Amino acid sequence: MRELLQSKIHKATVTEANLDYIGSCTIDEDLLDKVDLWDGQKILIVSNTSGARLETYVIKGQRGSGIIAINGAAAHQIKKGEEVIIISFQLSDKPVEPKCIYVDQNNKFVKYL
Repeated sequence: MRELLQSKIHKATVTEANLDYIGSCTIDEDLLDKVDLWDGQKILIVSNTSGARLETYVIKGQRGSGIIAINGAAAHQIKKGEEVIIISFQLSDKPVEPKCIYVDQNNKFVKYL
């Protein structure tokens, strides 16, 4: 078994950073559908702005809202306005066709990568 790229949301903009929250990353449900991410799924978030990297899990956000919210202690590392890449992996014994998307500055789907 190998851990392979499952999905990626490329160049998303953090819309909120909430310290008073119990962990996670809230993501617009439209984006979750495009890359096949589930509520509660583990993700890696990489900031193109600061270089910070952290692991957390997905919370489903309001569909069409464009929300990308960094919640809890992670908000110390990644702030509102930062550009991020959100990545998930999966274990497989065969190659995987990842679902990767590019979004605009309002976190709206632009194209598949």
